[in-house]
Amino acid sequence: MNDIKKALRTIDLKPNHGEMIKASEAIDIVGVDKLTLQDQRIWNFLLENAHGPELGEYDRDFTIDLTPLKSNHNSTDRLEDSIERLMQTIARCRAADGSMVRFQLLGGNNMGDPMRPRGEMTYSFDKRLIEVLKHSGTFGKLELAVMEAFTSKYALALYEHMSRKVNLKHVWMAEYSVQELRDILRVGKDQLKAFGNLKQRALVPAIEEVNYWSRFKLDVSYKKKGQRVDKIIFAWRPKSGAAVSEIAEELKKSKVGRKARQKNATETVHVISTPEFIDDSELPLN
Repeated sequence: MNDIKKALRTIDLKPNHGEMIKASEAIDIVGVDKLTLQDQRIWNFLLENAHGPELGEYDRDFTIDLTPLKSNHNSTDRLEDSIERLMQTIARCRAADGSMVRFQLLGGNNMGDPMRPRGEMTYSFDKRLIEVLKHSGTFGKLELAVMEAFTSKYALALYEHMSRKVNLKHVWMAEYSVQELRDILRVGKDQLKAFGNLKQRALVPAIEEVNYWSRFKLDVSYKKKGQRVDKIIFAWRPKSGAAVSEIAEELKKSKVGRKARQKNATETVHVISTPEFIDDSELPLN
């Protein structure tokens, strides 16, 4: 009898040093627009720490050092606020069988004695999330240092989504509806309702940060229906080795003065100019 090849599972993959492997289903979650940038970072830390075959086991507890979770917090109280927001957030994602699954981002946990220099947290995940991750076979590879460098939650969301796309063979662009873009950026239905506001306050700043910190560059273009933007098209291309090395060196530097250095180096977001696309200046503000 011929051996049957076992289906690839995301949780069985081993990340390279400095990387996180994140299941596509966990990247494509919706309903998390109320979370802060730091909340989303903490959830990533918790997923990254738990990554492995054990993540597919029900009723499994994981333990993590509190130090990385508190990296951008001045107090344990702020960390606890983030943990509770994760526990209270009901997210949704599409499972491999096409069904829509609802789950809490974080299950029960115990931070023990957080005043100790090396306090630990024991935590668990919702069994419905575990079921989704257990069967996931697609993923994005995320650089931990790059995710830590972002100052916008929209940039983090866009980076996660595009990290799934950039390594696909023979694919270099993708088209999205306005609602799909909002879902990718994790923008709530009552937030940034006018496209002009969405573009100015979320999309363009996110692209600028992703283009600065990641190993790839994004170009954006727009299609409109009547007087309104109907589609957003992203194209991506890898950076040169020299450009990747420059960012690697910047990530090693102190964060002091980083914003100014980034502002001086960031290019204007490039809009593809072809007959079927519209120029940035043609965009309506709603």
